Amino acid sequence: MSKPRRNAGPPPPDGLVIVDKPAGLTSHDVVGRMRRIAGTRRVGHAGTLDPMATGVLVIGIEKATRLLGHLALTEKTYEATIRLGQATVTDDAEGEVTATTPAGEVTREAVDAGIAGLTGAIMQVPSKVSAIKVDGKRSYARVREGEEVELAARPVTVSRFDVHEMRRDADVVDLDVTVTCSSGTYIRALARDLGTHLDVGGHLTMLRRTAVGPYPIEGARTLEQLEESFSVLPIADAAAAAFPRRDVTADEARLVAHGGRLKAEGAAAGPVAVFDPDGAFLALVEETQGQAKPIAVFVG
Repeated sequence: MSKPRRNAGPPPPDGLVIVDKPAGLTSHDVVGRMRRIAGTRRVGHAGTLDPMATGVLVIGIEKATRLLGHLALTEKTYEATIRLGQATVTDDAEGEVTATTPAGEVTREAVDAGIAGLTGAIMQVPSKVSAIKVDGKRSYARVREGEEVELAARPVTVSRFDVHEMRRDADVVDLDVTVTCSSGTYIRALARDLGTHLDVGGHLTMLRRTAVGPYPIEGARTLEQLEESFSVLPIADAAAAAFPRRDVTADEARLVAHGGRLKAEGAAAGPVAVFDPDGAFLALVEETQGQAKPIAVFVG
């Protein structure tokens, strides 16, 4: 039974909570639990995890919810188990098996060759039961209603796809793997495509996210731990960990706080976290045409 946090008193501090999501809960379920624990409605998450999946789910509290859209674009790492020899309607273990093909003769060399083709910059067709909208309706909802859904391939980057163990059991082969990839990559789709390449079918039987950008599983806490002792990673620390840092003068700080632009400093593409002389986090800026333009201001 969840022990709700009292709503009376001041709101919780702005910051992130790195949750170790359990199996069986949706990301939305976790947000609901965190609203009760934190005593605020201003809670959101970055990077959805399927109910079957466990591991790092980044939760934003109060003003830190505005960081989430930028954090969702960071690289992610997963531990997973891929089963070769069976295809399912959902590309994971929660879906009905649609085809079975003996995989006992699949060699490690063939697996490695298949993985090589799924590593680097690739075009990936998302799983049909993803949350991608097709004509305004979620793809998974259309599939559940019996529709045939065809999703367009999209560019993703798989920077790491390592096999740690290959286990044979009757006519199936299980692969324990680590995958590091860009935002928008579907690990279920990697399992499906590897099985397709090997002509035996494949699906995901286990998925655990071990890192989202700079936030590893080692820093995550379970919901039960948070119910016992709630705390957040302060928004300044969260921003400093996730983005390049720019320290500004008092005059520049006042300018940024009111949405003004700074001179560019030649930063790489993407958000830069701006801090005032006292170390307070002010804004995220992005450089364009010789100026650093605020894309989100966190003061005032």
